[in-house]
This record gives sequence, C-alpha cells and structure tokens, in this order.
Amino acid sequence: QVRLAESGGGLVQAGGSLRLSCAASRRTFSSNAMGWFRQAPGKERQFVAAISASGDSTFYTDSVKGRFTISRDNAKSTVYLQMNSLNPEDTAVYYCASRDGETWKGIYAYWGQGTQVTVSS
Repeated sequence: QVRLAESGGGLVQAGGSLRLSCAASRRTFSSNAMGWFRQAPGKERQFVAAISASGDSTFYTDSVKGRFTISRDNAKSTVYLQMNSLNPEDTAVYYCASRDGETWKGIYAYWGQGTQVTVSS
C-alpha cells in the first residue's frame, strides 16, 4: 500500500515562504516520479510541479516558475516543494502525488491527503 503524507502547510503573509514535505511509504520510491498539485476553493485541482525519479528533470506550471522549487531525497523517500514569494493566489490545498513511472509525464495514481497553504495579503 502506498501512503503519502504531506506536511509544512500553514498561514503565511504575502511575500513569505513555506517548504512542503511529502513522506512516501513506497518501496519503489526512487523509481517513481513525484508531483505536487493544488486545489483552491471552488476550483479544479491543478498541476504545480513534478520531478523525475532520479531528480534530474523537473517541470513547473508557468505561474510558479522562478518562485517554487521541487526536489527529492530518495534516501529519505521524501519530496519537497520550496515556495518563495508567495501571493494570495497560491492559497490552496496542496497535494503530493506519485506515479508508476520514472518520468514526470503521465497519470498520478497515488495521492496524499493534502496540506492547507493560506497566504494573507
């Protein structure tokens, strides 16, 4: 059974930073691409960032490029999302996801419960 547990969310002022973590209980973690998604109130879940299994390839949605950084530590089975220069439009529940493949493109079959990020103006 794959379990993903996000942490690090909270309330921050605009311009501030947060670092999200996602701890995975998955034996094949180092062979699985990981992603971060978010869902704001009343909106559909959207892709934020993804990283390949090895960590050598990353991809970001345009609205977070230059502000967010995704990384992973395969020895700790953990993926991170460093979020800088946050603005109120970043307010959402952030979800960690894993897929059965090494590249970040494709369907993400496993999801965490999410962590709330609230950015005040």
